[in-house]
Amino acid sequence: MPQAFSPLIRSLALVAALAAAPGPAAFAAPPPDGFADLAERLLPSVVSITSVKIAKPGEVAPGLEIPNLPFPPGSPMEKLFRDFMDKNRHGLPGLPKEEERRQTALGSGFIIDATGYIVTNNHVIEEANEITATLEDGTILKATLVGTDPLVDLALLKVVSDKPLPAVPFGDSSKERVGDWVIAIGNPLGLSSTVTAGIVSARGRDIKQGRYDDFIQTDASINQGNSGGPLFNMAGEVIGINTAILSRSGGSIGLGFSIPSNQAKGVIAQLRDFGRTRRGWLGVKIQQVTPEIAESFGLKEPSGALIASTEDNGPAAAAQIKGGDIILKFNGSDIKEMKNLPRIVADTPVGKKVDVVVWRDGHETTLSVTLGELPDDSKTVLASAKPDQPAPGPKTVELAGLGLKLGGLTPESREKFQLSADQKGVVIIDVTSGSTAADKGLKPGDVIVEVQQEAVNTPAEITERVERFRKAGRKTVLMLVQTSDGLHWVPLSLTAAPKGSPG
Repeated sequence: MPQAFSPLIRSLALVAALAAAPGPAAFAAPPPDGFADLAERLLPSVVSITSVKIAKPGEVAPGLEIPNLPFPPGSPMEKLFRDFMDKNRHGLPGLPKEEERRQTALGSGFIIDATGYIVTNNHVIEEANEITATLEDGTILKATLVGTDPLVDLALLKVVSDKPLPAVPFGDSSKERVGDWVIAIGNPLGLSSTVTAGIVSARGRDIKQGRYDDFIQTDASINQGNSGGPLFNMAGEVIGINTAILSRSGGSIGLGFSIPSNQAKGVIAQLRDFGRTRRGWLGVKIQQVTPEIAESFGLKEPSGALIASTEDNGPAAAAQIKGGDIILKFNGSDIKEMKNLPRIVADTPVGKKVDVVVWRDGHETTLSVTLGELPDDSKTVLASAKPDQPAPGPKTVELAGLGLKLGGLTPESREKFQLSADQKGVVIIDVTSGSTAADKGLKPGDVIVEVQQEAVNTPAEITERVERFRKAGRKTVLMLVQTSDGLHWVPLSLTAAPKGSPG
């Protein structure tokens, strides 16, 4: 073969190889030609929700605007003027009468049962005196509230119709992948029957709205009024309930968030059956396992949920789960990080007996626990310290390497720092500015209860344990500290250079 043809042959061979290689189409389905057929089928199942809150006598209805005030919004003069007009509203021209003061909110919802059950957000109908659902054909139906769950922002309504209503099914949100096509339908800014399209942008988003945050993120346009509306997959199944947006302007910038259908289905079923949600309850206060904490406990990697305390007479305490345990697995599910545990526990049926794998004393231990029901006022109650022998000695000790000055629990220190008579441990008298203790947020009046899961009652005991760990070559020492907002495990570096001195 002539040498002049070699480059051409090599180029042709490269083109053939590239053509044979898997391209983008081999890994993902092509985008749809359009959404018209799907939207036409789904639109009748999406409704507009109107909720009306009637102000109580003597109360200014939220949202009532008095135009052309000559004062800056929020100023004392504006408040004085509004109070005056409220007291004298009868007979003043242009102002509604007492019985006409109504606040109207608009949102979205979708029909899940032909008999008239409708799902929306709790915040759409919260404190409403009247609720109506408007169908796509303009039919207005009065809605009654079946139940709400503020913790995940869901509500279930019921309407009565003289004919079966078009319902849509829930899908499996766990099957949706980042990049999958989705469409949102709702009532943004009062514009009913609006369809927008986009993709799943992310999964498992925690936007700090509540303890059970696990949102689907989408760039399908979601605006005010979309709340409570459905997020559909391409099979026409509801895989999310549109709930929140992140925006400086109040309009969509491509950051919309939906409650996953797998989280919503159990809540909706319980609202339908009981009118409220019954969640599993373990009775613990937990915190994140950081790399420092993992090293202190001998874990290879930071994972799980660290138990700071258990509630007296709670399910965890009854199962011998205790402070200092790290829950690695609950009911067969791995706990990769702290925030996984509350969601998994909440979704587990009340009264179910499950296995819990904890890290304790350097190895895994399996315990069985029977879940209780999350109390309505569901604030974790810390295990109270029980009276023990009096803490000896007023002597103070300075741990210069950690930036702490410690003292015994005396009548004087209890009074100075407002500590209870049954508080046990060693009180922090002072903290060095810029020290490792200050960096961790420790402050005078906090009480060290345990060091590396060993109870301490004197400053000397803390000094002995810290020095023992230094000599063993440990990088951190772990302390259980009682602060004003509860018990926390705090890792302190043993390798940081001392800075300054307390005072």
